[in-house]
Amino acid sequence: MIAKHGSAVWNGSLKQGGGTVSTQSGALSGLSYTHAMRFGDAKGTNPEELIGAAHAACFSMFLAALMGGEEIVPDAIETTSTISLDATTEGGPTVKKAHLVTSVRAAAPEAKIRELADKAKAGCPISKLLNAEVTIEVKIG
Repeated sequence: MIAKHGSAVWNGSLKQGGGTVSTQSGALSGLSYTHAMRFGDAKGTNPEELIGAAHAACFSMFLAALMGGEEIVPDAIETTSTISLDATTEGGPTVKKAHLVTSVRAAAPEAKIRELADKAKAGCPISKLLNAEVTIEVKIG
């Protein structure tokens, strides 16, 4: 089993405090985050943005793997995952949705690319991890 980790440190109260996030690889190291970055418009990162990046990366890799299984080599797969957090959920804020938008350039029939994208949406490990509705929009070309 592959195991990777990320870590976070938080100092202070929820609204006045702040924290940092890091990854095992060091790709992120001491990246700051605050309440205003998560629930407001302050510039900086937040958990949902990081989940969106992980989801987009996971989906793109999984789609490339599925395409490879069909002997299709994509020129490019560009994906965004928008993570929607409902701050008003009873019991505390809850991630309710993840919406993937992917643009695929490949020498393959559009119907086949759409079929594989749907399979990748359902099968990517991060999609499976999310306890949320996962939707997709596929753009070809």
